[in-house]
Amino acid sequence: MPAPERYEAVVVGAGPAGLTAATYLGRFRRRVLVLDGGPSRATWIPESHNTPGFPRGIGGDELLARLRDQAEEYGAVIRPGRVERLESVPAGFRLEVGGVRFEAPTALLATGVVDRLPDIPGLEAAIRRGQVRMCPICDAYEATDARIAVLGSGPLAQREADFLRTYSPDVTVLIVGEAEDAPRDAARIALSDLRFERDQVVLSGADGETPFDYLYLALGCASQAALACALGARQDERGDLVVDSHQMTTVEGLYAAGDVVRGLNQIAVAAGEAAIAATAMHNRLRRA
Repeated sequence: MPAPERYEAVVVGAGPAGLTAATYLGRFRRRVLVLDGGPSRATWIPESHNTPGFPRGIGGDELLARLRDQAEEYGAVIRPGRVERLESVPAGFRLEVGGVRFEAPTALLATGVVDRLPDIPGLEAAIRRGQVRMCPICDAYEATDARIAVLGSGPLAQREADFLRTYSPDVTVLIVGEAEDAPRDAARIALSDLRFERDQVVLSGADGETPFDYLYLALGCASQAALACALGARQDERGDLVVDSHQMTTVEGLYAAGDVVRGLNQIAVAAGEAAIAATAMHNRLRRA
């Protein structure tokens, strides 16, 4: 097998956190590789209005394209491929992607989370249109005074509905499944009762059709932390990676940033954590 390709830093993930870290590391004049394991969940954003510096909004695809261009401007190498193995070696870390190996003394995981999605026909298209949403912190302002439904299976749906009532008094909780701790005032539905018509979400039932302007999903998400956990990195009770004030996990030299770290899944937070992690990685390399 060929010798591993060597870099000073490897970033796993090409979402806002990973690409921001790559820009910082490139500007620190480090040889940095970004491994892009597939589309970031940011690609689902029709238009973000809370991303700093874009008062008139920016779509997820355009934002990622700009971040990628910026990282490459400063020398970052971006390669497609999902990391199949991450292990500790005397030189730091070895990663394997499609039979190709890479080594670096530092590594950053920006692998994000995967949303738990209901099985509803047309869901992905509705997400891209903005009918279905997953982050009230991101876009509830644009739903001010609208008719909102929150779909969930337990207390998370109630918490999200309470948050959304800051923006609209017309918020309905829709519960799927047999959650024992479901809110008493929630409506129980079958997913087959939901459909998307033009710019509305329609719930068909015994009482006729109830239209909503937006449907928020409150089904949670799964952290993409398996690579770090295989090395013994610690997770908190939510499944997020535990990091120190410099974004280093409990594995020496392994850093993490973005949604894989904590529950406030925000582009601005991911960028800030990436800047902290990249600076710590640079200083670690400098001391070495």
